[in-house]
Amino acid sequence: MPRSPIHTSTSPVFESGRLNRYIARAGICSRRNADKLIDEGVVSVNGTIIHEYWYQVKKGDKVTVNGKPISPSPFLYLLLNKPKDTITTVKDEKGRKTVMDLIKTDQRTDGLFPVGRLDRDTSGVLLLTSDGDLGHRLMHPKFQVSKQYRVRTKAPIRPNQIDQLLRGIVIEDGVARCDQVVYLTKGNPREIGIELHEGRNRQIRRMLEALGHDVVSLDRISYGGLTARGLRRGQWRPLTGKETKALFRMVKHHYRS
Repeated sequence: MPRSPIHTSTSPVFESGRLNRYIARAGICSRRNADKLIDEGVVSVNGTIIHEYWYQVKKGDKVTVNGKPISPSPFLYLLLNKPKDTITTVKDEKGRKTVMDLIKTDQRTDGLFPVGRLDRDTSGVLLLTSDGDLGHRLMHPKFQVSKQYRVRTKAPIRPNQIDQLLRGIVIEDGVARCDQVVYLTKGNPREIGIELHEGRNRQIRRMLEALGHDVVSLDRISYGGLTARGLRRGQWRPLTGKETKALFRMVKHHYRS
């Protein structure tokens, strides 16, 4: 895909405010993790180490983390139609292709990271942002962000197994259950739709494996109401202002417009 301009949030570049918010706005981490960095004594303002997360940064101040200068920039909110054989991470120590390799642009992408994980062989909707606060809220279990998947299996899935997926199945890290499970096409018991709000590693694959099924393909078709409609595999687009605001409302967060 050719290099494309990225639409950013309409928030102005940081003028003044708390140090932990400044760090988050620079895309380093969430505010909570910024507090930890400040406690560790690795954050300085104008050459002085600061230990108070409520310290007020003013316009023109020089802030560093671990000796590296940081600066805030408008947040990015992107939607990717992830292809298979792509790692959902910022970097891969084995040199494999990551979702970040698909984001081609001449603009700054400091702090951009994928929200949650899709395993290597799972395709579909993936949100990426440099807004640490929003990203970590979306991943927090208490907000129960809905995710929908299209699943194809090698063998037919029986009606009683759909009931089992809804009631709960014991996997390595406890009982896992789906919110909804339906056959997607009449007469095709090898393809089902699954909706859940949990986000455990390889959860759907492990649940179906526990029922004796091999997953042929797994595609996330919706995340928090966002779909990849109009995007080919490997393509991305910026979220609209309306879509971004809807995510903020979903996690009870203040939209910085």
